[in-house]
Amino acid sequence: MKQQAIVYGHMAALFTIFVWGTTFISTKVLLSDFSPFEILLFRFIIGYVALLAVHPHFIKWKSLREELLFAGAGLCGVTLYFFCENIALTYTLASSVGIIVAVAPFFTAVLAHFFLKGEPLRPTFFAGFGVAILGIILITFNGSYVLKLNPLGDFLAVLACVCWAVYSILMRKISDLGYPTIGCTRRVFFYGLVFMMPVQFTSGTRLELSRFADPVNLLNILFLGLGASALCFVTWNWCVGVLGAVKTSAYIYLVPVVTIVASYLILQENITGSALAGAFLTLAGLFLSEKKLKPKSRLKPMQTVSREESL
Repeated sequence: MKQQAIVYGHMAALFTIFVWGTTFISTKVLLSDFSPFEILLFRFIIGYVALLAVHPHFIKWKSLREELLFAGAGLCGVTLYFFCENIALTYTLASSVGIIVAVAPFFTAVLAHFFLKGEPLRPTFFAGFGVAILGIILITFNGSYVLKLNPLGDFLAVLACVCWAVYSILMRKISDLGYPTIGCTRRVFFYGLVFMMPVQFTSGTRLELSRFADPVNLLNILFLGLGASALCFVTWNWCVGVLGAVKTSAYIYLVPVVTIVASYLILQENITGSALAGAFLTLAGLFLSEKKLKPKSRLKPMQTVSREESL
């Protein structure tokens, strides 16, 4: 049963990444009529209501430590991560944000090494990190002269990576509490929405629902709220509990591939050779960081004795 759960975990992670790889496109489309914060607020309100309808049971308060875990996950994985990501999309292309965000597994691995058991840092990790950083530098350099990117957008995308790494560690700890995944995800959404409230009251957020009369806006916000938020956060959080924080985060490697293809097909964004080379280096570095060195095989003493006796 455990092996079967692991297989399902990998399948769920692949599905989640396929959906999340296209969220950059939907967000980019919605930015024409909505602010980054409005998109964030609407999608998680829809996600929370959907999870409440599916699982109308609440997790009882047990301790302050548990609530701090949920609150921290809501702050980092919902409010800060998506706020940084959405603002980054106002300064740079969707494909570039998708590639930079793929560095999140590095930050997850570092934090997991210090805060979770059984996650040592290997030499291949540092080698992969170096290769991936070269890829990101190449992408950024290319954007500065060809794609007209803004360094602020790149910085916000990296900051989003750090927030997601913290969220992954917190969700791994939450998964050990033994609560239903849907209930945990909804609790995280609740705290995420709570932390959004101060921004809502000070940023002049418009709650005009008339903008959803446009079918394009409606379909994209429903995709973000029901699919990318309600469904995929549940599948991702379940994967973290089954596969672990680092193994699950490794699937983020596939986000740039999905995003680049979707950006080219839907937004007609120009993907240059330099950007593709940077994407290749980033992916190669990420895969290298997960590669384990195989120990050299040594002849056991008992095997040596048996051979001598046979002679």
